[in-house]
Amino acid sequence: MNISDFFDVKGKTIVITGGAGVICSEMARSLGSLGAKISILDVSEPAMEVLSQELSEKNIEHITIKTDVLKKEQIIKAKEETLSKFGKIDVLINGAGGNHPSATTSKDKSFFDLPQDAVQWVFNLNFLGTFLASQVFGEYFAEKGEGQIINISSMNAFRPLTNIPAYSAAKAAVSNFTQWLAVHMNHNYSKKIRVNAIAPGFLLTNQNRFLLTNEDGSLTARGNKILEHTPMERFGTPEDLISTIIWLISDKSEFVNGIVVPIDGGFSAYSGV
Repeated sequence: MNISDFFDVKGKTIVITGGAGVICSEMARSLGSLGAKISILDVSEPAMEVLSQELSEKNIEHITIKTDVLKKEQIIKAKEETLSKFGKIDVLINGAGGNHPSATTSKDKSFFDLPQDAVQWVFNLNFLGTFLASQVFGEYFAEKGEGQIINISSMNAFRPLTNIPAYSAAKAAVSNFTQWLAVHMNHNYSKKIRVNAIAPGFLLTNQNRFLLTNEDGSLTARGNKILEHTPMERFGTPEDLISTIIWLISDKSEFVNGIVVPIDGGFSAYSGV
């Protein structure tokens, strides 16, 4: 058997929430280029239009569905539209998430002043959005008898980072939920349902750019500190996540279940000494 066959995703239907974002759009492009059929769920129609045009130019079979992952009825509709288009669903990637400046402490905003609605927004988007989508598509996988869910956790789930308490707590919840759901689905529905997660390290994206770089492009004190504690001495890119996603999706990782994979350039391995 050719080694490339070990990691074949061709013909699989993959649903990606937050699919038009920086990280997940790269997943859509990469997985689609390998022959997967992609269902992109996102709240931003303009971003989906741009991505859809790009995928179409590359002859990647896909569908875009405007979906708020905090509204279960919209997720159910997205599942039905995906099934109508492709006939089956094999993988759910829970990519919807993000932080918010209003839920971030700073010199100008203490922990005691963080507004409840901002903290709730961050926690809901990252955890509840993952939870609700897993309910909807997990029920389909339970009926089908097989399927995969891949969640997006974070380095914050291993060690909480300063300034972002809501995001850190939400991602810790995602990691815990990943383990819980893996066991629950196996014990109650099928041994062929797997639930795993990846935990990206520090990627320089629009979400965290304001924390890591100054307006002139130079690194902030926080950005410098991160690189000092990352043995590979660089920020990650969305492309760095793809090989692990392909591995988790492929049939050759069929005994891998309930894990959270760090993709962090060695950050989690370094004590700073």
